Amino acid sequence: MDRNRISRTEEFLKQAFDGGIYLNAHPEDKAYRLEHTYRVANIGRQIAQAEGFDETEMVIACLLHDVSYCEEFGEGGWKEHGRHAARMARPFLKELGLPDERINDICYGIAIHVDDEADFEGERTPFALTVGDADNIDRFDAYRIHETLCGDGFLDMNYDAKSEYVRRKLARLNELMDMEMGTRTAEKIWKERIAFYMAFYEKLSSQLACSKRVMD
Repeated sequence: MDRNRISRTEEFLKQAFDGGIYLNAHPEDKAYRLEHTYRVANIGRQIAQAEGFDETEMVIACLLHDVSYCEEFGEGGWKEHGRHAARMARPFLKELGLPDERINDICYGIAIHVDDEADFEGERTPFALTVGDADNIDRFDAYRIHETLCGDGFLDMNYDAKSEYVRRKLARLNELMDMEMGTRTAEKIWKERIAFYMAFYEKLSSQLACSKRVMD
């Protein structure tokens, strides 16, 4: 990897986050967003290595995919944050000296990672799709289980609510298992993550079942 370009991208990202009014007012969100960004970059690099993509370009794309979180979102702002991040990233990528066609592929991947749409012409290359794939894969890891259960107030639910919560989680995970990815590598990682989640919630379901009666 080109460590100089990666370091410059990290500096650009952190400076943007450091200047964010909302992020500075919510340091826990700022810390999470940076940690999430690094996880996505590492997932993207793993896919790039297996698929033969340029690792430097993929890491840069993933590092910049949420750079627009430095600004407050207005109405519909979250849905637009991928396209806005691409607009912020483009002049910086030019400063890095990347070829125009590679800049467009990187920016297209950033732009479409939220809702699969961009506001400029581009191609849904496996590289571009990997930005969103890496972002989605990070939604299913050990940390997110803890975060989601806490955020949803699982411990404060009564027994019936907990049981229904777990049932709905498992149903949704079954639906997500075969979600289309941009590469075979991403598909493999995705299925492994979803299987891990399903094993956790199946175990939780079993424990809940044992919490109300003596099992046969």
